[in-house]
Amino acid sequence: MKTLQMVLPSVGEPEVIEPRQATLAPIGSAQARVRVTVTGVSFAEQAMRRGKYYQQPAFPFVPGYDLVGVIEEFGADAPAGLALGQRVAALTKIGGWAEQVVLDAADLVPVPDAVTDQDAETVIINGLTAIRVLRLIGARRGATIVVLGAAGGVGSVLVQLALRAGLRVIGTAGPSQQDRLRALGVIPIDYRAEDVGRRVRELAPDGVAGVVDHVGGPGIRTSWRMLARGGYLVSLSDMSVAGAKHPMVPFMRHYLRLQLWNILPNGRHAKFFDIWAGHRDLATYRRRLSDDLQTLFAHLVAGDIHAPIDSVYPLKQAAAALRRAEQGGLAGKILLVT
Repeated sequence: MKTLQMVLPSVGEPEVIEPRQATLAPIGSAQARVRVTVTGVSFAEQAMRRGKYYQQPAFPFVPGYDLVGVIEEFGADAPAGLALGQRVAALTKIGGWAEQVVLDAADLVPVPDAVTDQDAETVIINGLTAIRVLRLIGARRGATIVVLGAAGGVGSVLVQLALRAGLRVIGTAGPSQQDRLRALGVIPIDYRAEDVGRRVRELAPDGVAGVVDHVGGPGIRTSWRMLARGGYLVSLSDMSVAGAKHPMVPFMRHYLRLQLWNILPNGRHAKFFDIWAGHRDLATYRRRLSDDLQTLFAHLVAGDIHAPIDSVYPLKQAAAALRRAEQGGLAGKILLVT
């Protein structure tokens, strides 16, 4: 069977991405063929197209970190709980920018009827990151946390979950997103016009319980200094690798800095967040993935959170979607629909 795939052939600008008709891999006995309805764009694809993602896939490859679709065919050993025609979500790392994919059936998580494909896609990688980061921080009701990039894909979901948990949230964003954050109940800081560290100290003189930092680089020191004793810094990425000749050098420097801070006797903690942590114990990892996604879907159904979408592009316009992602100032997730 032939399928359309958006292929990243080599290092280059987003426009190097090209559509190709490829032969779909045969379905293994424990696998399923899924017709993709929607996939998304994340920071991972931005790093991958530069060849600077941690555990960079070899070129050429099909990007696409997560997806939602419909099961159209099973292998011989179809698992219980899944059926032909069922809508499912999957975390893939690569491969999602395609019309059809073959995946291990055990990695598929059913999407409730009350959740649309686009809403479900918005909370896969973004929602999983958000719910697990809050779990790491472990802040109690009434505590204050800081979310850098609070209006973006991960940040938009994270601040809603944090507010629902009774946390006070300070969030950075550009000027166009200030009112939206304020309406949610976030205390906004314009990172372009204000000194973020100083403003946080004004709002929380004794420090904060947690900081979620998606930037890294030299600014990670400012995030660390925001913490109160017992506080937790979670680093989601290090954007300084994008301009590095050898990206593993700044990444390892960043990672080791966090490890050093984590062992200092000051009661504060730091961690580089990895969505794939625990993947070696595959059964446990899959169970946690399913549990967390079902929790997020339940929040959507209940109206506890909404799924912010920045923009929607046809799959064939993946290059334009990636270009939009790299412009910054996002108001949620960028989606690709088939």
